[in-house]
Amino acid sequence: MREPLTEEKVFKDPVHDYVYVQDQTIWELINTKEFQRLRRIRQLGTTYLTFHGAEHSRFSHSLGVYEITRRIISQFERHGYPDWPTEERLVSLCAALLHDVGHGPFSHSLEEIFDTDHEVWTCHILLGDTDINKVLRQVSDDFPDQVAAVIQKTYPKPIVVSLISSQMDADRMDYLLRDAYFTGVNYGTFDLERILRVLRPYQGKIVVKESGMHAVEHYLMSRYQMYWQIYFHPVTRSSEIILRQIFRRAQELNEQGYAFRWMSGPLKQLLNNTLQLDDYLKLDEPLAQTAFAEWADESDELLSDLCRRFLHRQLYKYVTIDNPDETLLLEVTDALQAIGLNPDYHMEIDYPFDLPYDVYRPDQNNGEKREKAPILLLDSEDRISEISVKSDIVRSITGLHQGQYHLYFPEEPLRQNKALLSERMVKLFKLD
Repeated sequence: MREPLTEEKVFKDPVHDYVYVQDQTIWELINTKEFQRLRRIRQLGTTYLTFHGAEHSRFSHSLGVYEITRRIISQFERHGYPDWPTEERLVSLCAALLHDVGHGPFSHSLEEIFDTDHEVWTCHILLGDTDINKVLRQVSDDFPDQVAAVIQKTYPKPIVVSLISSQMDADRMDYLLRDAYFTGVNYGTFDLERILRVLRPYQGKIVVKESGMHAVEHYLMSRYQMYWQIYFHPVTRSSEIILRQIFRRAQELNEQGYAFRWMSGPLKQLLNNTLQLDDYLKLDEPLAQTAFAEWADESDELLSDLCRRFLHRQLYKYVTIDNPDETLLLEVTDALQAIGLNPDYHMEIDYPFDLPYDVYRPDQNNGEKREKAPILLLDSEDRISEISVKSDIVRSITGLHQGQYHLYFPEEPLRQNKALLSERMVKLFKLD
């Protein structure tokens, strides 16, 4: 085990006030080039095009997750709870700090396009020829594998995994508070101090004292509001659609042998699905934005138009529709084609449901997919129950989806060719 820092390091933080670093390993990990790369990746992807303050990075979020985890463990150790394995402190802190180090530019949007998984890349970074791996190996030769096992949720002690990945983990607690702060909204806030005070290690799990149930209800309602008001905001969904279309078109052109006027090596490998770790680590949002600026002048009109829309925030308009059927979609497709648009790129039906942003699910397992551990209450008789059994509020939002279907399209060409559209289409697109 490595010695602690001779002098505690402190980061000033707008959400937690201060982030305290007391371990040499944590300090060295923060200063690796792989972790510093997270400064160049926004926490909320394209949300800055909707909420202009949402410019915060994966770097600041990762520090926040580390700090919440540190405070939870410090409380467990301060009270001497016998069910907390004190030897797991460093692996828990390292996993908290590094859990997002594998994110690429625009995070989940990029993953959807290229069928990648940031947790897989995180493990490649932990286990590959990287500065992070070198720092972790100074603890022990198998320490990188231990941290990777926490990320993969295969670590033999579930209590460690649940600190980083559960229905009420340090990751979610930080991003809700941080995202609310930087988007300027109030409904993402909750009483973090109270929640931390009522957390307990018990029989290999993290549980909540039943007296703290109302603080957890507040936390879950804050999640519910943030998902529908921020993460599923229809304008943000529009920017994500255009982002996906840019990469789809670039990939399509690449497969056709199109000669791009500008292309970087990492982007070329991304489009070819041949990315190696060194080039993946060169992918960040400044590189992607540079590509969009260059591709805005490409001879392919579709790619250039999509890039200009993204760069200049000329997003697709949206209208709300009820349960779109095949007949309606065929009619919309014909209308777009009649005025020279490409329905594959100029029309999208979106329903806001994403697994990274589920509100609350009480079941740990859902078929083949490993779900996050549920929130468990501990009563005065040392009995455990899942929170939705005791809380009417939580039960009412469990598995709840109240999204609406939105039809996205470029408004300008439709308005310019309004005379060629049927009255039904004019009304649907709200061009009258």
